[in-house]
Amino acid sequence: MGLGGFDKDDLQAPMAEINTTPLVDVMLVLMVIFLVTAPMLTQAIKLELPNEKATTIKDEKPITISIDAKGDYYWDSKKITSQELSDKLLKASQTNNKQAVHLRADKKTPYEKVSHVLSVAQIHKMTNIGFVTEAE
Repeated sequence: MGLGGFDKDDLQAPMAEINTTPLVDVMLVLMVIFLVTAPMLTQAIKLELPNEKATTIKDEKPITISIDAKGDYYWDSKKITSQELSDKLLKASQTNNKQAVHLRADKKTPYEKVSHVLSVAQIHKMTNIGFVTEAE
């Protein structure tokens, strides 16, 4: 007279399945955290770029030179002096003078700082220079 359900065979065998729901939950949370923080890690220098309409340029491993509102130079995200800028551009031009140089300048940057980067690049025969702006 059983109403069902409690067989001796079912109670003796251990459960052999792995519960993957918590693993999937953790992986989804990590993926969201990565997607949110990854864009913030690419450019750590806070600049207020001018808003202009321009086409998107896709260069492989460009040299990124940034100039903040105070006129300080940055090679990628490392602060450098004017002399270090010249030395690094000289070294880069000896390797490949056709390598793309992306110039990111704050809209409040004095023009003489931008002009200095352009003249140093021209001296070292770096001709592939682009200005980075924000989309409108």
